[in-house]
Amino acid sequence: MVSSENPNPKSPTPDLIVATSSSALFDMNESDQVFREDGVVAYRRYQVDREDVPLEPGPAFSFIRKLLATNQMMPPNADGRDRIEVVLLSRNSSDTGLRVLHSTRHHGLPITRAAFTGGRAPYRYMRAFGCQLFLSTRLEDVRNCLEQKLPAAQLLSSGPSQADNPGLNIAFDGDSVLFSDEAERIYQSAGLDAFSRMEQENASRPLMGGPMKPFLSGLHGIQSQFAESECPIRTALVTARSAPAHERVIKTLRSWGIHLDEALFLGGQTKAEFLRAFEADVFFDDQLSHCEAAQDVVATGHVAHGVSNLR
Repeated sequence: MVSSENPNPKSPTPDLIVATSSSALFDMNESDQVFREDGVVAYRRYQVDREDVPLEPGPAFSFIRKLLATNQMMPPNADGRDRIEVVLLSRNSSDTGLRVLHSTRHHGLPITRAAFTGGRAPYRYMRAFGCQLFLSTRLEDVRNCLEQKLPAAQLLSSGPSQADNPGLNIAFDGDSVLFSDEAERIYQSAGLDAFSRMEQENASRPLMGGPMKPFLSGLHGIQSQFAESECPIRTALVTARSAPAHERVIKTLRSWGIHLDEALFLGGQTKAEFLRAFEADVFFDDQLSHCEAAQDVVATGHVAHGVSNLR
């Protein structure tokens, strides 16, 4: 689990720190095409020549904007810092990254911390910044994060805009996302009956945490600062589980001291229409097929973790 503790007690960290790559935050398709076809020198020249041309929003943009807007509804930390922070972790160099930072200002995103790594893996700085989540469009970076127990997701789409809904709705799958893949392994190796039997027998034994637990814990910390009826952030579990396998999930969350606003036990039904009804801004799932089915409805993050994602 990623610790959010700051080694300097005189400088409290935000309650929630999310990292995003530049290609998740902004649409970098045209820029990336220049890099692929003409190389790094042409790419650098292309970005420098367009430093003052703002990039268009990418798949993480709406989620990040709403997340940062939550700061306006809360008092700052004791040192005056916002309680939610977003950090840029980018493979751009400082030269080519200047356009990205200009774009954050153009779009009114208060992002001040960044690491531009000149092509090297940017997630190396997650622990140093204290991040509870890294959003990227690059599967390799996401896999490497998850292998090092760092929460990450590959954003596949931006989904339709939820701009008309001022709140921020975040949906999670359960097994291999919020929870470990221990139950999913039984299901895939021994079938539904064995899975159901194991879950009933272990209903009071909490599941181990999955890769997105640190992010959920950070969100819960933000939510706890609001009266329940006034909180702008809502969370939901959207899982293929059904009764009686629901009991272990509920008791696991209870043992963590985490409350989810909604829990949908779908018994294998397709998730897309439920995500639409929840008005989800972003959805995280470990199974690529579930992500592909949902990506036209919601910004979808593939958490490439667990038995369903073995290489």
